[in-house]
Formats: sequence, C-alpha cells, structure tokens
Amino acid sequence: MIRLFKHYIPHNVVLLSLVDLVLLGFAGEIAWRVRVGQIGSNIGAFSERGSEIAGFAVFIWLSMIAVGSYSPEALRSLRFATARLFVAVGLGIIAISFINFLVPGTALWRSVLLIAMVVATGLLLGNRLFAARTMGVQTFRRRILVLGAGARAERLRLLSQSPDSGFVVAAFVDTGDTRTVVADAVERSNIADLGKYVERVGATEVVLALQERRNSLPLKDLLRVKTKGVHVNDFSSFLERETGRVDLDTLNPSWLIFSDGFSAGRRLSSMGKRTFDVLVSLLILIVGLPLIAIFAVLVKLESEGPAFFRQIRVGLYGQNFEVIKLRSMRTDAEKNGAQWAEKDDPRITRVGRLIRKLRIDELPQVWSVLKGEMSFVGPRPERPNFVSELEQELPFYAERHVVKPGITGWAQINYPYGASTEDARHKLEYDLYYAKNYTPFLDLLILLQTARVILWPDGAR
Repeated sequence: MIRLFKHYIPHNVVLLSLVDLVLLGFAGEIAWRVRVGQIGSNIGAFSERGSEIAGFAVFIWLSMIAVGSYSPEALRSLRFATARLFVAVGLGIIAISFINFLVPGTALWRSVLLIAMVVATGLLLGNRLFAARTMGVQTFRRRILVLGAGARAERLRLLSQSPDSGFVVAAFVDTGDTRTVVADAVERSNIADLGKYVERVGATEVVLALQERRNSLPLKDLLRVKTKGVHVNDFSSFLERETGRVDLDTLNPSWLIFSDGFSAGRRLSSMGKRTFDVLVSLLILIVGLPLIAIFAVLVKLESEGPAFFRQIRVGLYGQNFEVIKLRSMRTDAEKNGAQWAEKDDPRITRVGRLIRKLRIDELPQVWSVLKGEMSFVGPRPERPNFVSELEQELPFYAERHVVKPGITGWAQINYPYGASTEDARHKLEYDLYYAKNYTPFLDLLILLQTARVILWPDGAR
C-alpha cells in the first residue's frame, strides 16, 4: 500500500486512478479536436485550452472518487464499475456546467463536453477491461510472511482470502508460542536462516502474529529479516492498515501510546478544518434554507408536533450539546424510553423515511457546525445515556471524543447505521482509526465518498 497523509491506499487503486486521470485529459483533448474539426476552425495551441481540459479531468476524477469508482466492489465487478462510471461522468459534467454558469468561460464548450463525456466513458471502461484481463487483482497484492501459527495467524489467512484483500500469505512460520491452528505452517526449527527463507518465498513484509507474551519475540530472527530490507510489522498495525479500522480484539494501551497517530502536528490542520466548516456551513445554510423550510412544512402537515427535533448529544471531550434535526419520527417515538433505530423502523413517518434516505434531516445540524460544536467530518455524536452504557461495555470508547463529532464520518461511510452494541463496537473501530489518523486528506476522501452513501443509501436508517 501507498501511504498518503497517514492514510493507506492500495497500489492498484493509485495506479488505476492515475491512469484514469491521464485518460480523462486525453478525452478532453480528443473532444476538442473532434468538435473544432467539425466546424472547420483552427485547433489552436494546447496552452490556450489546457486549464479547461485539466478542470474537466479533475472534476470527473473527483466525481469518480465520490461515487465509489475505486471501491473494492468496483475493482472486482465490471458491471458495478460501469454503473458508477456513468453516474460519476454525469455528476462531473453537471458540476462543470454549474461552475461555468457562475464563472462563464472557465469550462470547455457544451458541445465539447458532450463529446468528451462519451469519449471519457469509453476510455475509462477500456482501462478497466485492460486491467482486468492483463493484470488481474493478484498483480498488485503484496506477499507477506506470517510469524506465528495460532489464532491470529488464522485471522490473517482468512483476511487474505477476501476478494478485495491487498496481500497474499507466502508462508506461515510456527514459532511454538501458542497452540497451532494453521496446519500448513513451517516449524521454525526447520528453517536454518529466516532472512534467507523470507527471500526464498518472495515476501516483502513480515507480520508478527504472536500471542502477547513477555520476552517471546524472536529478536535475532527479526534483526536478520530487517537487515535484508524487509519491512517488519506488528499484528495490530497491520490490521489497521489493511482494514481501515482499529481492531479492538487486539488493541492495548501501549500500542495506542507508541504507534503513529494523535500527533500534535495537526494543529494547523485543525485550523484549516475549522475555516472550512465555517465557510461551507454558511453557504449551506444560505442555499439550503428554502429546502429546510419546504420539508419542515411537509413534516408538520403529515403529523402533529414540532417540525424540528432537538436532542442532547455528547461532543468534543465528552461535553454535551444540543443537536437540531428535521423530525423524522412520530412525537411518541420514545414514550417507552431511548432505543436504537431499527431497520424499517415503524416509528418513522413517510416524510421522515424520505428525508432520512436523502439525508435532508441532517441539514439543520449545519447550525451546530457553524457554532463549533460539530464538524462536517467526525464520529457520529451519540446520546449521553447510550455513551454511558457503551463506555462500560466497549474498551476505549471515550477516546472517540478526542475529535469533534461530525455529520458524516469514516464509520458512517464504511459501516451501516448502528442499531446495537455490536454495531457500535464495529463503528468504534472506524472512529478510532479516524481519531488516530485524521488529516485533511482523509476528510476530503470522506466528504467525496459521502455522495456514494447518499446516492446508494444501503446503510441509511
């Protein structure tokens, strides 16, 4: 994987996305030459249209990221990728047209955009067909050697068999530190030189899947491997990188303390994030007020009670604040006390189901963002009574409050809406990953991919 601003991205995704960006530029140039040739005009120097073509390529590329064109599903299924590409190209053209309406002369001609849209779709699909047939998904997978043959090693074996896995296990080495679970593991006593064995199996990384036992690390072996230029990684860090979440089953305080993350260097990033929150929240409130007003009236017409729903939530450093949303449930929804939302929850009204699916009920929360109680990106703010229960049941739950809660977040785009303690546990693993690895780059990825959740609301409740 390639690490960009603390966030790991698979090599195949980076390569595919860069080729796509170049192809989009070619599509813009081809469209220009075709259209100019049709009207018999002079093609002109590339420098005269370079910025417009670059803008076309970048807007479509960002739209592809937003709708999930580089997700594991899109990399596995051509049908899935094709559907997302059509949506991405369409959204990109709409965005470019809107920008050109606000600032005339900053985009390619509409006729050129139409041709570019067709050419770009063909080139992007061709790129995916070529990659699938010539390279396949195995090409970019890293080969690792697992030191250990117990339960942790078995977890890595199962993870490597996932279709969207970024690695394959070249070999398992049984160190005798625990009960053997992986049957085909090679006993350490049968390997004369671990460093040479790593080279022989072609591994580029060694992962320690040993049980937590003091003085059990094979230091001589690890030193020999390290001097061969092979990367050595511990189990928790490897899982974090591969899954995009912090694994609670293997997490311990010392790993959080000594691992990379929670750096003080993000103070400047936090200032930039706050500036972004203020500017965008003001824009959304100004533009979105009519939409909020329309649905507030619809909520009032369908059921008795206030159009807006106010509730206390837990924010930064455990401080309570009041969140405002458009009401999507009946006023007696919690007459029997607080409870988790359910799939096809009968308490949700017809209008409420619509605004939840489109996430319109979240729009009034922008006021909390403007006041500084929330951010656009961060862990979902929970109610105080739920927080008290979850802090008792889930380790490190309080650590998710070291960053501001958000309207959208890493957990929200990677896991369906939580409706139980077990769901909360899974979402906590994503929240801890975000709190530990927060960067503006990760925020940008989350904001772009939120569009995917809105367009394909498979997790909305």
